[in-house]
Amino acid sequence: MFAELLCGAAALVLYVNTLGADFCYDDSRAIKTNQDLLPETPWTNIFYDDFWGTLLTHSGSHKSYRPLCTLSFRLNYAVGGLEPWGYHAVNVALHGAVTVLFTSLARLLLGGGPWSLLAGLLFASHPVHTEAVAGVVGRADEGAALFFLLSLLCYVRHCGLRGRAGPWRLAAWLLSSLACAACSMLWKELGVTVLAVAALYDVCVFHRLKLRQTILLLYKRRNQQLRLNVLLLAVWGVVLLACRFSWMGNKPPNFSNSDNPAADSPSLLARTLTFFHLPAVNFWLLLCPDTLSFDWSMDALPLIRSLADWRNVHTVLFYLGLLLLGWFGLWMHSAARTKETNGKSHHHINGRNGNSNGHSYHEHTNNSHTDTNTILTQNGTSSLSERRTSLPTTDNVVAFSLGLLAVPFLPATNLFFYVGFVIAERVLYIPSMGFCLLVAVGLRSLCVRRRSCRRLVLLCSGALLLLFGMKTVVRNQDWHNEEMLYKSGIYVNPAKAWGNLGNVLKSQGKMDGAEQAYRNALYYRSNMADMLYNLGLLLQESNKFSEALRYYKLAIGSRPTLASAYLNTGIILMNQGRLDEAKRTFLTCADIPDENLKDPHAHKSSVTSCLYNLGKLLHEQGQQEVWHRTGPDCTGPPSAPNMLCVSTESHN
Repeated sequence: MFAELLCGAAALVLYVNTLGADFCYDDSRAIKTNQDLLPETPWTNIFYDDFWGTLLTHSGSHKSYRPLCTLSFRLNYAVGGLEPWGYHAVNVALHGAVTVLFTSLARLLLGGGPWSLLAGLLFASHPVHTEAVAGVVGRADEGAALFFLLSLLCYVRHCGLRGRAGPWRLAAWLLSSLACAACSMLWKELGVTVLAVAALYDVCVFHRLKLRQTILLLYKRRNQQLRLNVLLLAVWGVVLLACRFSWMGNKPPNFSNSDNPAADSPSLLARTLTFFHLPAVNFWLLLCPDTLSFDWSMDALPLIRSLADWRNVHTVLFYLGLLLLGWFGLWMHSAARTKETNGKSHHHINGRNGNSNGHSYHEHTNNSHTDTNTILTQNGTSSLSERRTSLPTTDNVVAFSLGLLAVPFLPATNLFFYVGFVIAERVLYIPSMGFCLLVAVGLRSLCVRRRSCRRLVLLCSGALLLLFGMKTVVRNQDWHNEEMLYKSGIYVNPAKAWGNLGNVLKSQGKMDGAEQAYRNALYYRSNMADMLYNLGLLLQESNKFSEALRYYKLAIGSRPTLASAYLNTGIILMNQGRLDEAKRTFLTCADIPDENLKDPHAHKSSVTSCLYNLGKLLHEQGQQEVWHRTGPDCTGPPSAPNMLCVSTESHN
């Protein structure tokens, strides 16, 4: 238990400097403007709205259904309002708890020596976790990881008790695992992948089956218990996914071109090459987290449009490495398999397994002509007459670690559906567990096979932990406030970083700096409607109405559904005495539907303001007629003084 507590303490210490951080980036929309956090909003709304407070069945919803995470935000709000300290404290505590659980899992796989401690410290200090811990919205990944590990550890316990405990006790651990898997998915969607990882543990670690042996599971009757458990995990996964898809209206989310440019590319070759390359880039972030960014959308990672692109070499090398590791872990069968535990070999022969993990494992050499199916007894455990060891072999751990690395990452690969991002560092929070295990088991094997290098390996391990820890502390400073965060992302995503930096500078009253930041953003990406609008708004506030009007019209040309641009365009036209143009602009704004819009609440607010200004204009012109629109938006009292509801049918 010492290793777990040490790693948990290290996780807390490394992120203690985030407690004084402000809300950054997506935190504002998920917390500050999310109506589901307010006490006057029924708490049951969190089960019908997405992560950002939009009705889940709305066409513009992000479809991110994370009610348990939103509930934790609501509890934070009830205790401390919008004080950032409390939100960050919960995030840091969650990271510490996840680190403790992961170190416990590593101890079950690697033993209680330095290698499980190394895996836990790697996870505690990995810089790629900064976004998940320092960014409050990253709590979704932390909460999902917490229940992910609880589910996996419950299943490990269930496996260890087979043949040694009664059916009710076995069922309790299995049901606990299934319940935690559901909770993990309700924190974040990828949590459901723990069911596949649990099945992989059962097959590759507990039963130690190789790929060629796994096929025999379908035919051998004596493996009925194993088949039943794997089938139960699969069925529960299908049920959870079916309920999830039905609850969100049986429709996938809609994303813009800037969110995931490859998904919108008309070229099949570009989509294929880019999507194959993205996992290699993500793995490089785990291997060498030197360049990190709050946002990797837009053109941060240019599309790979031809086979001649040198980045394809990286892609090929990455998949070759995965294939080699997979061959070692899932196919290769050693002639004399020995246990590598803390640099020593341990064998327990023909006796009850006395390991502290509560597991029963078997091994056999290639001189025994007995296949795996004859080793397994009727209840799926190994017979007492077979060779057993206290811990899984290196190739077992490699196979499991690869699964823990790859399976939770599958939803982000665009393989099953397009996602709304190119790279998201917080998505790597759970997959990084597999990476940390791979590093630890690799270094352990190196120490065993090259004992003369043991001191050098330990020295390199310490240096790696030191570098990761230092990078994490430095990266935490970038997340201290929005200005520092956006400045740190200029190198990776200049368009998005400059645009967001402009908003920050404007809020600080630095108008000249904000204007230059907006123009820098448009230099890199000239069709960003939000930046065109923000620059127009800044110019309008500086009384540069003609230039502001030009940028509003450019914003409308880039995004015809941007209601706020129509609103401010109409106001400028009205102030310039161009009343007919202003009236047409307000009417056009009123006719814009809120379908497929990311923020329908802001859209409705702008439409309401347009209708109010139109009513004011008509009133000043002496036109007292009131046009009524049929529909839910204009039932009951008006939402703004003297607001008129305009018929969309009459003014197409």
